[in-house]
Amino acid sequence: MSENTNKTETEEIVYVARKRLLFFGLPWTFTKYTITPSILTVDQGLFKTVENDCYMYKIQDVRLTQTLCEKIFGLGTVECFSGDATDPNLKLIHIKKSKEIKNYILEASEKAKIKRRTVTTYDIGMDGDEIN
Repeated sequence: MSENTNKTETEEIVYVARKRLLFFGLPWTFTKYTITPSILTVDQGLFKTVENDCYMYKIQDVRLTQTLCEKIFGLGTVECFSGDATDPNLKLIHIKKSKEIKNYILEASEKAKIKRRTVTTYDIGMDGDEIN
């Protein structure tokens, strides 16, 4: 095995999904989503390919939306809110098994945060009150 092996090549791929046309849910687009326990990868394009990765530990929240047309064709859109610099709102558009994928990403991101010991803190508004 070479030293330049990509993380996604050595890790088990959990989901591979294609962006689909909303009309009949056909996979005639050139966007592919690959999900592993530590990385979410979006490959887009035919003539010019753009690959965008987001580490799971950077994903802060996940949202699933389904329009009426998406529901009819068994599709959904999963939006990942992350601390990633290149794409803070990463969308997996018109995919099958969207609810299952959303739940997996949410659980995998929490496991990745625990594994990397990444802690998120929130300001709960003490307004300068001192605790005695």
